[in-house]
Amino acid sequence: MENIIEVENLSKKFKENVAVDDISFQVKKGEIFGFLGPNGAGKTTTIRMLTGQLLPSGGAIQVCGIDPTKEEKKLAMKIGVVPEIQNLYSDLNAEQNLKLFADLYSIDHKRVKELLEMFKLTDMKEPVKKLSKGLKQRVLIARALIHNPELLFLDEPTIGLDPNIAKEIRKIIKILKEEGKTVFLTTHYMEEADALCDRVAIINEGKIIALDSPHELRLKYGKREFIVETDSEIKRYSFENIKALSSLNPKKIRSIHSTEPTLEDVFIALTGRRIEK
Repeated sequence: MENIIEVENLSKKFKENVAVDDISFQVKKGEIFGFLGPNGAGKTTTIRMLTGQLLPSGGAIQVCGIDPTKEEKKLAMKIGVVPEIQNLYSDLNAEQNLKLFADLYSIDHKRVKELLEMFKLTDMKEPVKKLSKGLKQRVLIARALIHNPELLFLDEPTIGLDPNIAKEIRKIIKILKEEGKTVFLTTHYMEEADALCDRVAIINEGKIIALDSPHELRLKYGKREFIVETDSEIKRYSFENIKALSSLNPKKIRSIHSTEPTLEDVFIALTGRRIEK
């Protein structure tokens, strides 16, 4: 499958602080690629370099066949960006925000109508500043799609949202994939990445420490266990130690069930700490 993003030995330093440390990866066209890690791991810095907003200290980048360090304007026609910090025009309503960006890209206003309907924003006539955070996020994603980009960057799209609203945003992301879009998703919500992503890279302290499908990462780094409840205690047994179950008295066993590792478990196994949310 064709790569839409190619990154080789990318790094970024801010004085003595190394924000991104010699990372390499590829993103395949049409996939949802998760870029996971805690706050301060280098996720947003990487997005800013990939989208031409920040010059790298070293390494090479190709996004949609374009070098962001040399052809930022050309790249802007190929990508859409939803930043972590909302930057809508707060005194304008949803339609006015979209029309403003449609005019910047010389896009027919029919596209605005399509997006308002798709994101259920047609009846939202009040200024954006009066909308809920979830509705603002819908406007941001719609705005990023105004020019029908090949590739969409979503930087923490569900952070701080009500669980039901976050679920709606995830549904939108799945629809975008079905329409053939490539999505580069940064998040520190491991369960979100598990549900959405074809592949994920886990970044910690500026370095990529693992990259694969969520399923393969769980198999490789996760710990599968049996939990056995008897009359007197509850004990855990690893799958590798399954033979130990034969020593138990069947009459004293109340229940046996297995547990599957999560991406959160994988992160803890790789870094020795729990991700902050």
